[in-house]
Amino acid sequence: MATEASTSAAVSGGGSWVEGMSADNIKGLVLALSSSFFIGASFIVKKKGLKKAGASGVRAGVGGYSYLYEPLWWAGMITMIVGEVANFAAYAFAPAILVTPLGALSIIISAVLADIMLKEKLHIFGILGCVLCVVGSTTIVLHAPQERAIESVAEVWDLATEPAFLSYAAIVLAATFVLIYYFIPQYGQTHIMVYIGVCSLVGSLSVMSVKALGIALKLTFSGMNQLIYPQTWLFTIVVVACIVTQMNYLNKALDTFNTAVVSPIYYTMFTSLTILASVIMFKDWDRQNPTQIVTEMCGFVTILSGTFLLHKTKDLVDGLPPTLPVRIPKHADEDDYAAEGIPLRSAAEGIPLRSPRAAESFRSTLL
Repeated sequence: MATEASTSAAVSGGGSWVEGMSADNIKGLVLALSSSFFIGASFIVKKKGLKKAGASGVRAGVGGYSYLYEPLWWAGMITMIVGEVANFAAYAFAPAILVTPLGALSIIISAVLADIMLKEKLHIFGILGCVLCVVGSTTIVLHAPQERAIESVAEVWDLATEPAFLSYAAIVLAATFVLIYYFIPQYGQTHIMVYIGVCSLVGSLSVMSVKALGIALKLTFSGMNQLIYPQTWLFTIVVVACIVTQMNYLNKALDTFNTAVVSPIYYTMFTSLTILASVIMFKDWDRQNPTQIVTEMCGFVTILSGTFLLHKTKDLVDGLPPTLPVRIPKHADEDDYAAEGIPLRSAAEGIPLRSPRAAESFRSTLL
């Protein structure tokens, strides 16, 4: 009788794969992993397309849209769409705290491919950062909460319209408008956090809407039609608007800054804000004990440590003095694409150190 009761409980909870993880969580895990592979590769393919388009037209980083006529960029976009579809499905089966941190895998893929295909070298400590990202993600996966049982998209709408989440959404929208209309015109070309800030803030809202839409479709396919509810279509509109905004400013960030830096910083901000939004809206931590929550936070801090290493070592090149960091021009590759003339600045003094061409001359002298 005890065995039958245990089996019945497992089935009612979505099935048990291993202790502590439901079948739905496993489905979400597999979909999230495959999504990371596609998205990580898409960063590189799109970057190649952006560089090729920028060589013959106005670059995306300065407001151009010539990349829309570049087949290579569209190949990268299609690859990203495949990854996003898998990611979309993952949110329908598993909580955001489980799915979102697995984006760390896409950081590793994009960083390695950037080193191979774009000649954007990754320092040994950057590799260590990638390892830390994987360790932290694994920790979070092993202690993630079970998916909340939801029977209707109307339940998700009730969660989204509670005062706590409405306050969060209002703050996010206000911050986004300030970044777009005040900070981007002045600092967009020199401060990486501006473009990525917009992508991350809007992204946290898009994930909540994607999860709501995913749940609606999952219930519809299981026989409970959710397309008759207006909330389903409202969530769809929010998803489309957020994704268009994210793609626009992510393109600008990729075209302006080093891919190996854009990916980890975007991941850190996006994951942090998404987890916060999920905790507020879906109350993920209400179903966990303090030990599990602390362990998840330790895993997340480990991921942040990895991304910090990636960020701090982006300018280090093996064989050069550590006291004279040299930033490799992001467009100086095998295609002889023109390097940008953005001056480097000393973190301590805030003054230009040397131009990219002077840096190249300095390297030649050392060799």
